[in-house]
Amino acid sequence: MTAPPRTRNRVGAAFALIGIVLALLAAGAWGAWWYVFERPDHPGIAAGQPVQIEVPEGASTAQIASRLSSAGVIDNANRFRLEARRAGADGRLRAGVYDLVTGLTYAEAIAELRDGPSIVYTTVTIPEGWVIEQMAERFEQQAGIPAEEFDRLANGGQAEFPRDYLADVYQGSLEGYLFPKTYRIPEGATARDVIEMMLDQFELELAQVDLDAAYARGFSLHEVVTMASIIERETRVADERVLVSSVIHNRLARGQRLEIDATIEYVLPGNRFRLLNKHLETDSPFNTYRNDGLPPGPIASPGLASLQAAAHPADTDFYYYVLTDPDGSHSFTSTFEEFLREKARSKEVFGQ
Repeated sequence: MTAPPRTRNRVGAAFALIGIVLALLAAGAWGAWWYVFERPDHPGIAAGQPVQIEVPEGASTAQIASRLSSAGVIDNANRFRLEARRAGADGRLRAGVYDLVTGLTYAEAIAELRDGPSIVYTTVTIPEGWVIEQMAERFEQQAGIPAEEFDRLANGGQAEFPRDYLADVYQGSLEGYLFPKTYRIPEGATARDVIEMMLDQFELELAQVDLDAAYARGFSLHEVVTMASIIERETRVADERVLVSSVIHNRLARGQRLEIDATIEYVLPGNRFRLLNKHLETDSPFNTYRNDGLPPGPIASPGLASLQAAAHPADTDFYYYVLTDPDGSHSFTSTFEEFLREKARSKEVFGQ
């Protein structure tokens, strides 16, 4: 016996409805899969671009996936975690610094991190306020880069690093422009490679400094870097950078000599921690007790905060400052008489 037409129509409609439901469920499932595992986390990053990724010791697969995705090495962090589990690589990805390219497949990225970095790096930290000779010594000790070669290039090799902002440097020296930072030095790097790296970093940091106000006052970039280097050497308390900067700007505006100890200490490398009265007569263009205006070049490598302070001093009427606290704090004064009182108090504090 065959089913009545109406029954057959109902059965057919039921099957059709079930098919539609299944199709919708499949589409929904695919949509959810695409959104979670296929959708690019950071669309618009072109493939094939070189990128350096650091995987810290102890980083989880999720943390590694996030770094790779943010840099565009892989499209989707969730998919990377899934593929890492499938490949048995979860928890087996190695720490290190990797030179990769954007747009790798998941299998390629997993293989790179499971094998480990192909380049060995040495971490070298250059503190703010250091000079070229100190840098040269540290790079030789920690990265095996000959100090003599570094010193030769950094102290007189400006012509070998053709960058417009180095046109005004004093006697070809790169003092002040080798940015203080922690660097990862690849095995086999030369002094030239490291200096290029430090100049590149200077440019990146300088891009964060608004120099328009300094230019409007008539200062060049070289003069701003020189002021920043003095600020770096003269301050230990962060909040005082803009105050020391204001003293420098105020004295320059009034035509008063800077008379800053750090500028003499720069030419007395063997005596950086105690300046004697006889040193005030040192015959050097860096001696701001004997010469008007700024010294001819920076006296150290300033950090970003000192560069910003040099470009944007506090608005004060201060012309003097003196160290009055063992924590490195200074007292700032507007008159010489006030300065003398604070200097006497400083002698009481320090016993000198």
